[in-house]
Amino acid sequence: QAGLELPSSGLVMLKEPLLTFLCLLVYEDFFPLSISHLPTLIFILWNGHSPADHVGTYGTNIYQTYGDYGQFTYEFDGDELFYVDLEKKETVWRQPEFSKFATFEVQKALRNLVVVKKNLDTLIKNSNFTPATNEIPEVVVFPKSPVILGIPNTLICLVDNIFPPVINITWFCNGHLVPEGISETTFYPKSDHSFLKFSYLTFLPSTEDFYDCNVEHWGLEEPLLKHWEPEVPTPMSELTETVVCALGLALGLMGVVMGTILIIRVLHSRGISSHHRPRKQTGKDADMSYLEQCHWRS
Repeated sequence: QAGLELPSSGLVMLKEPLLTFLCLLVYEDFFPLSISHLPTLIFILWNGHSPADHVGTYGTNIYQTYGDYGQFTYEFDGDELFYVDLEKKETVWRQPEFSKFATFEVQKALRNLVVVKKNLDTLIKNSNFTPATNEIPEVVVFPKSPVILGIPNTLICLVDNIFPPVINITWFCNGHLVPEGISETTFYPKSDHSFLKFSYLTFLPSTEDFYDCNVEHWGLEEPLLKHWEPEVPTPMSELTETVVCALGLALGLMGVVMGTILIIRVLHSRGISSHHRPRKQTGKDADMSYLEQCHWRS
């Protein structure tokens, strides 16, 4: 379209020449306007004649008029490799080890966002598109690790289905705003052109504390509050413990009694069987029995 400029490539300069990958630059403006044609630039780097086995997505470049917000990220194999902190004007690596193989100049990201802003202003001026629908975000709160009372942990607030990417996430503990110990990610783009975002809160699990993740977005009629509190098994009362111990003792005594009865019965049955068993005749007894039988026959 007339008046639009293509952002600079801003290719990541690789320090490791043997790493073969596909570098894809996709320039997209995520704002409430419909655009049918977006400039796309694809760079394919070959290591000899070997095909690429890694994919790097250059972008997302975001700029919108609300709050003069912008974002610049780079993804590698579907995971965010780094983003540019526009306030501090520095590159923030999600995986620090990647910084050993690559560098990125922050000024390239800033120049790209300037072009994005200029194109956005041009499209707003030359078009009358209807603003896109505000989506309703979905919120889930869960702990990073299994909860153990007294052991430091992290609560994660996952906000999905975000569009447009303008949102406010805050934390509350026992109904009071939490001012520190909070961090959050940039907006992660999805295939359906919506976004998701993570917010993290470090905390010390306690049975006396409960937490709420508060989400404000244009798709919500009112702030969405997602509640969370540790699920700790309820301890048994003293009466319950006493009853359980008494039942265990009773079962143990019953076992002893039943065992004793069985032993007595076994011994008694053996005694009876031995008493009725025929006595083996000796030689003298056998002769006497034989004489008696002869006398009887005569």
